[in-house]
Amino acid sequence: MAKVAFLGLGVMGYPMAGHLAKKGGHELTVYNRTAAKAQAWVKEFGGRSAPTPKEAAQGQDFVMCCVGNDNDLREVTLGANGGFAGMSKGAVFVDHTTASAEIARELYATAKKGGFDFVDAPVSGGQAGAQNGVLTVMCGGDAGPYGRAEKVIAAYARMCKLLGSAGSGQLTKMVNQICIAGLVQGLAEGIHFAKKAGLDVEAVVETISKGAAQSWQMENRYKTMMAGKYDFGFAVDWMRKDLSICTSEARRNGAQLPVAALVDQFYSEVQKMGGSRWDTSALLARLER
Repeated sequence: MAKVAFLGLGVMGYPMAGHLAKKGGHELTVYNRTAAKAQAWVKEFGGRSAPTPKEAAQGQDFVMCCVGNDNDLREVTLGANGGFAGMSKGAVFVDHTTASAEIARELYATAKKGGFDFVDAPVSGGQAGAQNGVLTVMCGGDAGPYGRAEKVIAAYARMCKLLGSAGSGQLTKMVNQICIAGLVQGLAEGIHFAKKAGLDVEAVVETISKGAAQSWQMENRYKTMMAGKYDFGFAVDWMRKDLSICTSEARRNGAQLPVAALVDQFYSEVQKMGGSRWDTSALLARLER
C-alpha cells in the first residue's frame, strides 16, 4: 500500500482514483477544482480531500494527475498552490493528461530540480476503460521511477509500458490518436457505402470483422453507428484537441499527417452540426446528413 494523491476527478480521473482505493488498497487523497466532486468521491470511496493541489501532494509517495490540457496541467502543478510545491523528495508525479510532449519535458526538468520524479503517462481506453480498470498507459521518463509507479498504475491498467525518455508517452498517445482518426473515418465510409449499395450492413460487418478489416472500432461501434447513437465514447471536442496536439508536433518534427488533418476538418463539421459532445464515431453522421 502506498500514499497516493489524485488530482482531477473528471470522467477519467474519478473512476481511476476509485480503483486505486478499492482495488489497489492505497491510502488516497484527492483534489478537484470543484470541491463538491472531491467530497462526493470521498463519500463513495473513503480517503480524504484537499483544498489545493499542494496540500493533496504533501507527504505522498505518488501523485497522479488527469486534467484537460496543457494550461490545466500548468495550473495544477506549478505556482504556490500547485502540486509540485507539495511534492516530497523522491516522490513520483504521474501525469495521465493527454498533453503536449513539450510540457511533459518541461515538467520533467522542473521535477528533477525539485528532487522528485515525473512520468508522462497518457491513457487510452476512454471512459469505459477507466470505469472497468482496463486502460492502456503509455509512459515516458526514467526507468527507476516508472518501475515504482507501474505497480500503482496497475490498479486501472491492462497494459502499461515505458516507451522512452520524458515526452515519449505523449508522443505515443499522438500515434494512437492518429491511427484512430483514420480507422473511424474508414469505418464510417464503409458503413455508408454498404448502406448505399443496399447490403445488409450487420451481415457485412459480421463477415469482414473476421478478416483483415477487423478493428476495436468495428467491433465496438458499428451497431451504435448504424443506430445513429453517438453518446458512447470519446467526445469530438476531445478528439479535436488531441489532433491539434498531433499536428502541432508534426510541424516540429516534419511528419506528414494528411489523413489526420483531413479527419480533423471532418470533425469540425460535426461540431457545426451540434455534435461537439458526440463520440468520435459521429463521422458517419456527417456522411449521412
